[in-house]
Amino acid sequence: MGTIVFAALVLLFKCMQLQVIDKDYQTKANITGVHEMTMYPSRGLIYDRNKNLLVNNKAMYDLKVTYNQVKDIDTAKFCKLLDIDKATFEKNLDKNFNSIRYAKHVPFTFISKVSSKQFAAFQESMYEFPGFYEELRNVRDYNFPVGGHLLGYISEVNPPKIKSSQGYYEEGDYIGATGIEAEYEDSLRGIKGKKYFLKDNLGRAEGSYKDGENDEIAASGTNLQTTLDINLQIYGEMLMQNKIGSIVAIEPSTGEVLAFISSPTYNPEMLSINRNRGDAFKAMRKDKNKPLFNRALNAQYPPGSTFKPIMSLIGLQEGRINGNKGTVCRGAYYYKSLRFGCRPHAEPIHNMAKAIQFSCNTYYYELFRDVIDQDGFGDAKVGMDKFSDYLKSFGLGSSLGIDLSGENEGNVPDADYYNKLYKHSWSSPTVISLGIGQGELLTTPLQLANLAAIIANRGWYKKPHLVKGFLVDEWVSPRYDKIETMVTNPAYYKPVIDGMELVTGAIPIEGVPYCGKTGTVQNPHGKDHSTFIGFAPKENPRIAIMVYVENSGYGSTYARPIASLLMEKYINGKVNREIPLRAYYEKRILEADLLPQKNEE
Repeated sequence: MGTIVFAALVLLFKCMQLQVIDKDYQTKANITGVHEMTMYPSRGLIYDRNKNLLVNNKAMYDLKVTYNQVKDIDTAKFCKLLDIDKATFEKNLDKNFNSIRYAKHVPFTFISKVSSKQFAAFQESMYEFPGFYEELRNVRDYNFPVGGHLLGYISEVNPPKIKSSQGYYEEGDYIGATGIEAEYEDSLRGIKGKKYFLKDNLGRAEGSYKDGENDEIAASGTNLQTTLDINLQIYGEMLMQNKIGSIVAIEPSTGEVLAFISSPTYNPEMLSINRNRGDAFKAMRKDKNKPLFNRALNAQYPPGSTFKPIMSLIGLQEGRINGNKGTVCRGAYYYKSLRFGCRPHAEPIHNMAKAIQFSCNTYYYELFRDVIDQDGFGDAKVGMDKFSDYLKSFGLGSSLGIDLSGENEGNVPDADYYNKLYKHSWSSPTVISLGIGQGELLTTPLQLANLAAIIANRGWYKKPHLVKGFLVDEWVSPRYDKIETMVTNPAYYKPVIDGMELVTGAIPIEGVPYCGKTGTVQNPHGKDHSTFIGFAPKENPRIAIMVYVENSGYGSTYARPIASLLMEKYINGKVNREIPLRAYYEKRILEADLLPQKNEE
């Protein structure tokens, strides 16, 4: 009997200790569950080719709230600290708690996109606002106000992407939406972490679950090194201010894109995650000059006379001409009653180099017909298909596969195209404008820059790309194979390159012989477009470039001097403004305002 009484007393004492004396027991008894919090990783950093930091991360906060913990707060002070009004406070707090989306004891987002500066002021008084807590988010910050189309931006993930992500993305997550941010999302985004903590019956946190034993640390995203030269990009965007068009520069030996400019453009900071982003989007979508349109990747233009070097190479490869053959030009090419005009040029066309230098249309109309009609005038279809195959081998008429989504293919017509267009009733004179880069032939700025790289390389290229390497444990670079065209004999490139060097004589670069071809592209809707392709130096080229300036006249007026300034900047490290001609061209281009919508207003 004594043993039983003793045991009962021990049990009573233990109960009193647990329920009255030991407060930890009371706390644990009130705990109703385990809460999981997502720990967001930092996105990978983005550098230029010289390891200059282009894109990093900055802190931004989402303010969370648990409804049934909010009481006795100074709403006026709360609203002032977050720069909101009382109506917004009430709207953000009062949810439909009959919906399965919300519960009074479960946290939900009260307000998002609170800057670190604003949150710092709020945080000092946060103890006065029970029920509210912060969730740290990393968003993008930009060290340079350029490269918006290239770098891209992040945005909140949409429902289709959430559904297809196999559980990775949740509502409110950020994802790369355009540019490099989108193309390399899987590398840049990192890996989310998880933190588990206990909650009481009022939804209040009561410490770490199992001392963090099950927590998962977030892993930062992979750092990327782009091929971009940020100083060249800055200078190119400066030259293209108040102009419509694009610039693409490529390192010929590697396919690395040195500059990628679409104008008009925008400061990437405008589309970073912030409360004013919606207004910025709205304004740019309304802008008639379309600053959100990536012309370097998506615009499609006739190449104009920049096509003539390729026409020359096809003629040489097909044996329809040699570099020493000239022509007699009387101001036009004539066929029966038809007259196809040629630009005025003082000198006679003694050879191919002179034909390129003076951009003689007559020379290229003759050459085009020789290529297309090589199997007889009545059988242009065979020659047309062969001509089309050549152009495709030079990267025209299809995507080059650059590491950006949405690349346009341009248009390379073939015999079937013209059979449909003219119902099988056509011949070489019908489509003769192809010989000077007009007609139905369409190219993108990227393709034209790649053409310049092909000529610089004497017949081959590597796929243009924007990422040079990934930092894992060390920098790792992707490899790209050579892609050969249908014209690989270096002997065929000599007269073409010699002619392109003659084109650049009027605008020399100190100590750098370079080569190029201007183009004045017919524009049925207004003033002609100015374009240029080229490379420098002539031997062992380091940069190939294309410039396209809409509604600006002759190729020599804007495109050629812009290209020469950029090539000088890249090769010499600066533009020598002590040379009066260089200073003159730079000043004239910087001061030019060619925006049609602005001029109309």
